[in-house]
Amino acid sequence: MRILVVEDEPKVSGFVQRGLTAERYAVDVCPDGREGLELAEAYPYDLIILDLMLPRLDGREILQRIRRSNTCVPVLMLTAKDTLEDKVKLFETGADDYLTKPFAFAELLVRVKALLRRGPVNRSSTLAVGTLELDRLTQQVKREGKRIELTAKEYSLLEYMMQNEGRVLSRNMIIEHVWDQSFDGITNIVDVYVRHLRSKVDDGYIPKLIRTVRGSGYMIRSDG
Repeated sequence: MRILVVEDEPKVSGFVQRGLTAERYAVDVCPDGREGLELAEAYPYDLIILDLMLPRLDGREILQRIRRSNTCVPVLMLTAKDTLEDKVKLFETGADDYLTKPFAFAELLVRVKALLRRGPVNRSSTLAVGTLELDRLTQQVKREGKRIELTAKEYSLLEYMMQNEGRVLSRNMIIEHVWDQSFDGITNIVDVYVRHLRSKVDDGYIPKLIRTVRGSGYMIRSDG
C-alpha cells in the first residue's frame, strides 16, 4: 500500500517515513503544500497523512481540494491545534481522523492501520444496494420505497456494511468501526445485531442482501 505524507518539518516527516517503511508501506514524502496537492491528485494513494500548517498551501485548503475530486481516499490530519472547534472543522472539511502533535509513532501506526483496514469511504449522501436505500443526511432507510425504522446501532451497522458493499467484514472490523471499543474478544454482539438488521431489511424481500460468509464474517451484496 502507498501512503503520501505531506509534512514540512524534516524531523517529523523523517520519523514517520522511517516508521511506516519499516512496517512495509511504500511512502512518498512532500514538504510543500502545493506539490503535495499535485501528488495527491496525480496518484491513487491508499492513505494521505496531511499536516495542517504547510508552506504555499495549508492542509485545510489541500483537504478541501482533494475532496472535490476524490471523496474516498482516507486522510489523517496532523495538527498542533487541539481545541474542539478545530477538530470539528477538520471533520467537516473531510478529514477521516486527526493526530495532535507531538505524537508517538505507535499511536500513528494504530490510526493508519485502522484507516487502511476500513478502506475507501463513500461520502455521497445516499447509499444504495439493490432496492435498499440509506440517506445519510436524513438518516432514513427505505427498501422498495418503504421506510424502515432502525436503532442508532442498527443504522451505524447498516451504513458501514453498505459503504463496503461486496466486501467481507469480520466481526472484529465491525466491532472496531461501529462500537469503537473492545469487547475483549466477545464478538457475538455483532451476530445479534445482524439478526436484528436482517429481520428489518431482508425479511419479506427478495433477494436477501445480508450474507454470512462462513468463518469470515458478513457482507452485503445485491447480486447473486
